[in-house]
Amino acid sequence: MASSGNFCVLNPLPYSTYFRSNLGKGNLFSNPGNNCMGFGTMALTSGKKWYMEGIAQNAYNTTMGIFEINDANTIQNSLNTFYYNNTSYKSAFYHRDGTKYVDGSNSSYGATFAIGDVIGMAVDLESGTNTITFYKNNASQGSFNLGTNGLDYLFCMARGTSGGGWFMNFGQDSTFGGNKTAGGNADDSGFGDFFYAVPSGHLAVCSANLGISDDIDPAQTDDSYPAKNFNTVLFDGNGGSNAVTGLGFKPDLIWGFTRSGSQSKRVVDSTRGGSERLYSDLGDAASTGTATISEFGTDGFTATGGAFNNDSGKTCGSWCWKANGGTTTSFSAGGNQLAGTYQANTKSKFSIITYTGSGSTGEVLHGLGATPNFIIYKARNDTHWWGVYHKSGGTVNTGYDSLLYINSDNALASGQNVNIVPDSTKIAFAGNEQINRSSYNYVMYAWADVEGMQNFGTYEGNGNADGPFVYTGFRPRMLFTKRTENAGGWRVRDTARDTFNASTKISWWDSSSIEYSNSDYSIDILSNGFKIRTSSNDFNASEKWIYGAWGDVPFKYNNNF
Repeated sequence: MASSGNFCVLNPLPYSTYFRSNLGKGNLFSNPGNNCMGFGTMALTSGKKWYMEGIAQNAYNTTMGIFEINDANTIQNSLNTFYYNNTSYKSAFYHRDGTKYVDGSNSSYGATFAIGDVIGMAVDLESGTNTITFYKNNASQGSFNLGTNGLDYLFCMARGTSGGGWFMNFGQDSTFGGNKTAGGNADDSGFGDFFYAVPSGHLAVCSANLGISDDIDPAQTDDSYPAKNFNTVLFDGNGGSNAVTGLGFKPDLIWGFTRSGSQSKRVVDSTRGGSERLYSDLGDAASTGTATISEFGTDGFTATGGAFNNDSGKTCGSWCWKANGGTTTSFSAGGNQLAGTYQANTKSKFSIITYTGSGSTGEVLHGLGATPNFIIYKARNDTHWWGVYHKSGGTVNTGYDSLLYINSDNALASGQNVNIVPDSTKIAFAGNEQINRSSYNYVMYAWADVEGMQNFGTYEGNGNADGPFVYTGFRPRMLFTKRTENAGGWRVRDTARDTFNASTKISWWDSSSIEYSNSDYSIDILSNGFKIRTSSNDFNASEKWIYGAWGDVPFKYNNNF
């Protein structure tokens, strides 16, 4: 029998003093005395069926359910209250009085429950219409539609002013800490120990059952796991020809930075070639004529002189992505489609796109086979700024018409008339000169979420050194954070420079400033996400933030919490 790995537990990291202070029994028990909510440590990923069970600890305002992950990140600044009845968020709950709450709206559902009752929860995210079924002492209370599709969720428990917690079992202990006689029931994979029989097809919430894209699963391939698609490499500059190795793959996008000196960050890719460089902190047109990268090697690259971030006596580094080895696919102009090329990595969902603008409504192909979540683009032959599209459930740039700029610390600017609308085959946009001026040449980089490797989302800051925990489903190798409601830079960190927690070393996409390390900038990089450990407005101001993360170890295979 294969190992089940780790099982889900109740997460002590999200900001909820009431919940955290009353955790016990291996983080499976919580019975605090004030309004609050708490989450599990593992996602219930779409495409699978999940099962868990718990003993109600108090009959007053006790609820069990699920919360969509991005919404869970958003409400963490005030978990010392209820959110199961808030219509602004995607969720589903079974309340002790027999009602159900779906996306915050309640209706009659099943039987009431009380202290000692075992409540099971079967979540079906595999079917076309996602459903959830609750059980009271193994009696089904009926199935109902979640009302959303394609989302990942976290387990969530809530309790009221007079107490009302849970002793949970995600598969590790059917006795609930000795309160029941062991049931000995496993899931369909043979994992877990549940009090009642697990509904057919449903799985314990354990790392062995976690979802991961087949394309980047280390157990199924030896050349496409996360570290073979993205990595950070550090090196010493020499001012001349510098063969940088140890990357682990042939890079197609190389984003250079200088650590020990002030210098613009060079952006080079294998589609445009090693003699054309852009600068992420500037709106300048591309520089050409001097070879910046003379070779895109099988294990790194060769930098040429100081045209790259390679000055003699400086410590340097690069963030690197694999696309398609420099081999592009062309697409022709016709209708709204512009003329251009893409080279796509369909496994890691990363694409480099070049095209010529038309000055009117246009669209380009990206080759990913999935809808991009993060897009950056730049006019190569003009001084227009770098534009950014970040899709986070419509909460950041509703209408797709708002912009951030990579080379600026500006807040989210609305009404920019770019009208970016991506789908699984193309990216459509307006004739705005920022993205589609007639006869201008553009480069665009596009990424889509990949389970276990890369993720783009939002969180809500709380201005507290006990900041929010953000679930990614993998250990971030590189992470950027950016505030959206006020000015603030694109701050980037990686585990090549910070090899242990807390992570404190910062670079900026939008600035040529020297690398900066400050204990007031602390973030913990964890096996399933990251935890903000600072009250600084540079990382945790009380407003909405966007983030992007690329990982090296999927949570499914990480033995640490």
